[in-house]
Amino acid sequence: MILPVIMAGGSGTRLWPLSRGNFPKQFLTLSGKASMLQNTISRLQGIEHAPVMLICNEEHRFIAAEQVRQLGVKHNGILLEPVGRNTAPAIALAAFKAVEAGQDPLLLVLAADHVIEDVAAFQQSVSQAAELAATGKLVTFGIVGDKPETGYGYIKRGAACEHGFVVDCFVEKPDLATAKAYIASGDYYWNSGMFLFKASRYLAELKAYCPDIYAACELAMQVQNNDSDFVRIDKAAFEACPDDSIDYAVMEQTKDAVVVPMDAGWSDVGGFAALWEVSAKDAAGNVFNGDVKSVDTKNTLVFGGNKLITTVGVEDLVIVNTKDAVLVAHKDQSQHVKAIVGQLKAELRSEVTFHREVYRPWGKYDSIDNGERFQVKRITVKPGAKLSVQMHHHRAEHWIVVSGTAKVTNGDKDILLTENQSTYIPVGVIHALENPGKVDLELIEVQSGSYLGEDDIVRFEDRYGRS
Repeated sequence: MILPVIMAGGSGTRLWPLSRGNFPKQFLTLSGKASMLQNTISRLQGIEHAPVMLICNEEHRFIAAEQVRQLGVKHNGILLEPVGRNTAPAIALAAFKAVEAGQDPLLLVLAADHVIEDVAAFQQSVSQAAELAATGKLVTFGIVGDKPETGYGYIKRGAACEHGFVVDCFVEKPDLATAKAYIASGDYYWNSGMFLFKASRYLAELKAYCPDIYAACELAMQVQNNDSDFVRIDKAAFEACPDDSIDYAVMEQTKDAVVVPMDAGWSDVGGFAALWEVSAKDAAGNVFNGDVKSVDTKNTLVFGGNKLITTVGVEDLVIVNTKDAVLVAHKDQSQHVKAIVGQLKAELRSEVTFHREVYRPWGKYDSIDNGERFQVKRITVKPGAKLSVQMHHHRAEHWIVVSGTAKVTNGDKDILLTENQSTYIPVGVIHALENPGKVDLELIEVQSGSYLGEDDIVRFEDRYGRS
């Protein structure tokens, strides 16, 4: 049986300001109605497989769980990494989890942030790889490249075997001349970062070549705390684990690595130029998302966000508007967006990590205005959801219901509020907010006080394990 393991970590800085630290690209909906994570799960339909297992970090756990819930599919748990330690340890955690019940599935390791246009070709490559993995081979998928790409690592194929080739070697990202030679030779594939192997075989090779990673992950998995959808492991043990990729730790060391070619319209969407390439374009080569009006505009990518965006007489641009930031870049230079992110990090700007609209397990809030001693938020609470029972030392709050029904705990009183009704919560008063209805609860929150930071929250009870 194939057990898909989807790695949903990473920050996606090259797609800033769409992608942020607390909402990276794998959770974005870049086209259509589904996120990249959801598309990764959906393209498994047609392959006989066990429910997916996800790996992500603590900060992204509720987003990942909600996006899986929206698909209406079962999963095998969401493994939470206490800290990032690269792909070799992450996959080891999944492998240890997979063999706990005495089974030994084939782990289909996928990244959550890839685009694959030809799902049938993807599934055919997986089917071929499964036959090799069942014999004990460690399979990687090599993308049949159509151009000399300097942003990817490469895999050189060796002798042919059934459905694929023995891996001769892995090579780092080349310069342009070397990349051209690779593509011309026909012996090299782009390194996709996707794999298929038995859980036990991966662990055996990891133990042989990187026993310190194996031991740290084995120890970390001996202490597990299951919290609803989430599986937490021993933080101290995992923090002691070395940081290494699966390529370096296992695939470049093992004698059983094989590569199965995949020609499926693959992209890792490593930047806005790549996003433009894989997106549907109009007759002028433009990709417009949102409310966009243009005159004499060519080969331009625009994400309009919540505003009307207009362009006149421009070409080869990337224009991205979000509620709190605007990016304008030449398409050929858009890979340098990470330099802007670096500047923002150095200045401790919140825009690196947070969108103005922030998702929570109970819904979301949008910080629509703020000043020295006030902040205004639009809060959306999902049906049946409840914020934590909490209090604040430095701020008071006014809540005004816009739509839906709110069940409010305000000190020693429990009240129901409906449209156009409000309540005032003084500083230091214990309070809670719940949506008892069947539709979203929308309300405006006005905070006032000497300190308005999110860390001025004392939680007494919480459904989501945050108290």
